[in-house]
Amino acid sequence: MRNPNIERLLVDLLGREKTDAVFSMLTVPSIFSDWETDAVTRAELAQAMNMALFEGLLQRSPNGRVYTDEIVEKGGSVFFDHGALRTVRWPHNGALPPGEAAFTRILRPLGFGLSGRYPLDKLRMIGRTYAHEDAPDEIAQFFVSELYPERFSEEFQQCVTNVLQTSRDPLTPRAVSLLWELERDGLLPFETARELLPIIVGAFGRQHDVPRESDYETLLLESAEMAWIATEGNAFNHATDRVADVFALADAEKAKGRPMKPEVERSRSNRVFQTAYRADTVEREFRASDGRCITREVPGSFYEFITRKREFDTTTGQWKTDLRFDAGNAQGIFKMTSTPNAAK
Repeated sequence: MRNPNIERLLVDLLGREKTDAVFSMLTVPSIFSDWETDAVTRAELAQAMNMALFEGLLQRSPNGRVYTDEIVEKGGSVFFDHGALRTVRWPHNGALPPGEAAFTRILRPLGFGLSGRYPLDKLRMIGRTYAHEDAPDEIAQFFVSELYPERFSEEFQQCVTNVLQTSRDPLTPRAVSLLWELERDGLLPFETARELLPIIVGAFGRQHDVPRESDYETLLLESAEMAWIATEGNAFNHATDRVADVFALADAEKAKGRPMKPEVERSRSNRVFQTAYRADTVEREFRASDGRCITREVPGSFYEFITRKREFDTTTGQWKTDLRFDAGNAQGIFKMTSTPNAAK
């Protein structure tokens, strides 16, 4: 089943071939079986954005691409559970709003509401989750983490400033006004939604200039997460497939020689289980001390897997999927981007 509004939006953004491919990859939420021509709801625009971000993640994660292609070849599809991004709450952030504020101004108008808060104390960060209010169990959630430079050394803080102070704001005044209209009305005319989609998708990227290698090295000594942000910015850190048995999947992927996390993470509730591939290696540019531009291999994005057990809701008398996360699980998964490679 294809929702015509989502399909038209994606064809305009990605082209026909990529649109057909991403529709074949992902399970489409049942909420989109109903639509109106020329009016795009907040849920439809949110789903179009999520699908475009998923497709972009596969461009940066060859392992994720191979896995997804295998699923499709077998006649299956990916249940897109959640995507993750990293932010920094720091006043010297150029024109970009600090921390998660740069993204809540997008997520809330699209219908995503705060659904959880997870202290990541070992990383000196916090994670917050946003679930879609119209279909929380079907539309992919967002796990938005926020790093706090004030919890690190003064030298580290200066390097954060050096990296982030050139940040540009990807949202134009026009885009901000359209998001306000979307939050007020819950929908937009199709042509307006088509205008807005590439802008909000473009927000999930690196907004600052090429970092200095010396800054990167200093950041890396204290926080692999901040070093990752220096090269990747606010790009999708990972996308996640919700599977029936993550333990069996992990064993099968290891048997294929895939770069899997050694152990599956288990939540304290014993209802949420997660594992992942190690981050794919990407080449990124840096500015050397003499001003030259050099290339270095660093960790990029990765692909994750999650199994969610159901819990009995005594209020409704029904079983429901446990959509929560776990701070311990998250900190374990974050390690997938912690090992840099040598300079070229």
